[in-house]
Amino acid sequence: MGCGASSQKDAGAPRRRPVSVGDVVVFLPGLRVPRAVDLAQALGGCLARSAVDRLSALRSRVVDMAMRESAAALKPRRRAAARHGSSTANLLQALEDYLPALLGLVKEGSVLRNKVHFTWSNQEDNAEETAMPDAWYEVLSMLHLMAMVCLLQANALLLPRSYGDGYAPRVSEESRRATVDVFLKAAGYLDCAVRHVLPKMPLELSRRQLPVDLAEGNLKALSLQALGQGVDMQLGLAIDSPKATLAVKRRLACEMVKYWQQVQESIPELPISDGWGKKHRLFIKWKYVEAKAAAYYFHGLILDEGNTEKSHGMAIAALQASEEFLKESKRVSEAFHATPPTSRSPNPFGTAKYLFDKIPRDASSKVRINQDLYTQEKVIGAPPPLPDFALALTPEEYDLPPLDPLWNKEDTSH
Repeated sequence: MGCGASSQKDAGAPRRRPVSVGDVVVFLPGLRVPRAVDLAQALGGCLARSAVDRLSALRSRVVDMAMRESAAALKPRRRAAARHGSSTANLLQALEDYLPALLGLVKEGSVLRNKVHFTWSNQEDNAEETAMPDAWYEVLSMLHLMAMVCLLQANALLLPRSYGDGYAPRVSEESRRATVDVFLKAAGYLDCAVRHVLPKMPLELSRRQLPVDLAEGNLKALSLQALGQGVDMQLGLAIDSPKATLAVKRRLACEMVKYWQQVQESIPELPISDGWGKKHRLFIKWKYVEAKAAAYYFHGLILDEGNTEKSHGMAIAALQASEEFLKESKRVSEAFHATPPTSRSPNPFGTAKYLFDKIPRDASSKVRINQDLYTQEKVIGAPPPLPDFALALTPEEYDLPPLDPLWNKEDTSH
């Protein structure tokens, strides 16, 4: 099969370097957009005209909707939040309709797999578009886009909105619960891409010629990122629940640290020339440090419940660590939003709001109380290690769908 072709020119695609992307709670590096291809020319004589027409119609619908969604996603999202839910749902449905038809090109024994040069515009990669004569590349790109659409949906759900009840705009508990399922769905698409699609592609192609957006490490990192933000939502809900114990909150916070640490370990080196790569790395660092602030805070509160000088000393060290991580997360957050394309952070809610409200007050008060009981040298030291908990959230299981009925015909060659 032929090799992939990359190009720096992509005049037909939406602008890749917007000035601002509006309000961001969930970061994604733009949308990879499929470019129009002539399926009739590529598959003519190899596939029945009716099958080619159906494939073309389904893909053209995806191309049109993805282009419009990509353009809309680059605009300030506060104004677009109301329409964003329906448009992303429609795009996701179009992708789900196209995928079963597309899979016929890669079914066992098919001679059609390498007939079409599928072209996509990239976001984080230096090359602005990549074309590959492999239908598995198209499948991989579709799964990636399905996951990114889910992340767009999650971001829209987590933007504060007015409910006409006289209170300030807020993120409802219902929205936060809903995003957990959306995050798991996104992770499931990406997990399927890594486990079931990448292995189908030649090693030299999947490792060297794919754009960085689709690199195995990036796919894994984005899946873990979705799980990490899902745990963040769970922790925020636990914080609001009078039934959730400190032990439950600490476990969730420690799990969140592990997810973001794994994100950092998985993600490949990203180009930073146009800002997307740099912004992506800053988002990961911001969330990782914020997770550490939460974990050390709840760990410190539990240690403070002990009755020994040692436990109180470890509690103070943990709480002071949480305060330092919180300050660092604020600095990294500001750097993230200031990095082009610039973005805005809505008013904090859930875990973040709780941490900003509680950590400075609790850390200073407990240091003062314990210093009255013990000498400073005995209560302040290196922060104690965080407990190690098994990760509970896993991607929603997703399998490639069965073939579209168009492939059930005995003869599709004319």
